[in-house]
Amino acid sequence: MAVPGSPGSDRETTSPVSESSTRSPAADGTELPMLVFEPGDGRQPRAGIVLFHGGALRAGSTDGLAPHGRKLASRGILAVSAGYRLLGRGAANIDDCVADVRLAVEQFARLAASRGLETSHLASGGSSAGAHLAMIAAMTPQASATASEPGVAAVVALNPAGTDLRSVEPAARRRLEQQIGVAAGRLIEYSLIEFVRPGNPPTQIHHGTLDEVEPIGSVRQFRDAMVRSGNECALLEYEQAGHGFHYPGSSQHFDDVIDATARFLLDRIATK
Repeated sequence: MAVPGSPGSDRETTSPVSESSTRSPAADGTELPMLVFEPGDGRQPRAGIVLFHGGALRAGSTDGLAPHGRKLASRGILAVSAGYRLLGRGAANIDDCVADVRLAVEQFARLAASRGLETSHLASGGSSAGAHLAMIAAMTPQASATASEPGVAAVVALNPAGTDLRSVEPAARRRLEQQIGVAAGRLIEYSLIEFVRPGNPPTQIHHGTLDEVEPIGSVRQFRDAMVRSGNECALLEYEQAGHGFHYPGSSQHFDDVIDATARFLLDRIATK
């Protein structure tokens, strides 16, 4: 179940927020938007996170997770909402999306360094397809041995997609492969459970028990595989919540999600 806020929790310790925007390079040489949210009272942020929006790789924008970034910044966290090319709008397939996410993480690390944050104090994450992309990038090595990939120290995933694709029926599997632009038989290569290895970053997952896009059973199997491999993986289940439950205005869970995320970042990777 969700962990509600309580008197004296992070929900009550907020500060003014400074908002700005910058650009991140895409793998094809174009530029993508980045929204930056940080403490506005002059204090150095204690941790940082870059978030990637959902939208089935075909829709969505950096504005989608702006409310989350704004709230996290009010808790002393550098929060960035980053874009990536969408299918049919610059990206030919999911690999292009992953490549953009990797570059966005690198750009975020440089931005965080200018605020005094080391890589050990940084996390990545996102919602739905964006969470899936962030987890692929965090759990797999950079394809180019010569590329500089600072990586992240933790991951926060909001109703992630693609946690365990092993049981997808053949017809549905082929439809998904066509949707993400990959050849027949390749869908399993994007199943997050296949990337589980000892040493994966500590991960916090927020998921509704009635999620109609990614069944809670698949997420539980991913969590269990992470734990069996010796990794830290906390699954926060939100009873009777569907996909996209974490947005403000759509349910009562937005503050709970922010509280738990802030505690995870500040307790797990924040500067001391």
